[in-house]
Amino acid sequence: MYKIRQANPMENLLSLPTPMSFSIWWNGGSILGVLLGVQIVTGLFLSMHYTADMTNTFASVIHIMRDTPGGWFFRNVHANGASLFFAFIYLHIGRGLYYQSYILQPHTWMVGVTIYVVSMGTAFVGYVLPWGQMSFWGATVITNLASAIPYIGPDVVEWVWGGFSVGQSTLNRFFSLHFILPFLIGGLSGLHLLFLHEKGSSNPLGETSHVSKVAFHPYFTWKDFVGFMAVFFVLVILGFFYPVILGDPENFNEASSMVTPVHIQPEWYFLFAYAILRCIPNKLGGVVALLFSFAILYFLPLGASGKIIPSSFTPPYQVMFWSLVVVFIVLTWLGACPIEEPYLSLAGPMTVLYFSFYLMLIMIPAIWAKIISFENKESS
Repeated sequence: MYKIRQANPMENLLSLPTPMSFSIWWNGGSILGVLLGVQIVTGLFLSMHYTADMTNTFASVIHIMRDTPGGWFFRNVHANGASLFFAFIYLHIGRGLYYQSYILQPHTWMVGVTIYVVSMGTAFVGYVLPWGQMSFWGATVITNLASAIPYIGPDVVEWVWGGFSVGQSTLNRFFSLHFILPFLIGGLSGLHLLFLHEKGSSNPLGETSHVSKVAFHPYFTWKDFVGFMAVFFVLVILGFFYPVILGDPENFNEASSMVTPVHIQPEWYFLFAYAILRCIPNKLGGVVALLFSFAILYFLPLGASGKIIPSSFTPPYQVMFWSLVVVFIVLTWLGACPIEEPYLSLAGPMTVLYFSFYLMLIMIPAIWAKIISFENKESS
């Protein structure tokens, strides 16, 4: 059994007892930390040349791409880094769901979900900053959702806009928020790590003892390093060869309140929630469903029995998890489809299945633990 020596914090971190059964899926957290650092650094340099002025904003983005030395690369890395960041967030959440990390570490899970929510807000306000057509109309549609709030909805929308429509005040406050929120994410990440190291990491076998653990360094630092290199390789390939593959062509046109895009849609990592929103005819109901599509992650620890039964030994849990993954992918695809049949009718059943599978994930661990406990009593 390893004991953390009372030396310096870095030495304690490197000698941290770590489960030997860690797989590659446990690389997601460290990769997210590196991607957050990349986003902060590239965003800092971009902000030095960006102009949050409605008449010159689009031109300033063109200036960054064409005239600023290395500006094209910084912007490509920043834009595609956001997509990679959310890809690894979903992989990280999926790993936590599959291996039931929310049971062993409810506080770590809650902080992690908060990081996800704040990251969604950061990505949304950042998407508005290029001031292209999809940026402008995406901001108009999403902020208008606040009008569904009874009685005070219209006033809230005007307060968010800073006027009677998306304009200069909206752009100023979104730029400020986009600059500040990543530092909040960094602080929450530190709290996330604090709770994680307080109780120890989960693992594929669901063990909580310190018997089968090794020091974090050098066994897992090198594994993390390999993950970093792979992510940097993908980021460089996207930045150099496919910089706009994840973007929307409409954003190459300057924002105009007089021309509405044929099909308004958010970035790919919001499409599942967008599909849920637009499949519900009632505006307030759609907004509530959209919020619960990611807020439901906060409720997962409620079904915790206090004991982890690994997913490898819980077949019903595996079925529910992979069914949820399939439904999530289908909803993401439906969110990018036009608002017409049969896509609109298909989104309704998918939404019901999405929430049903989450409820099953909440209930199955507790039910399965009771079944196992009952069988043990019967056998004894």
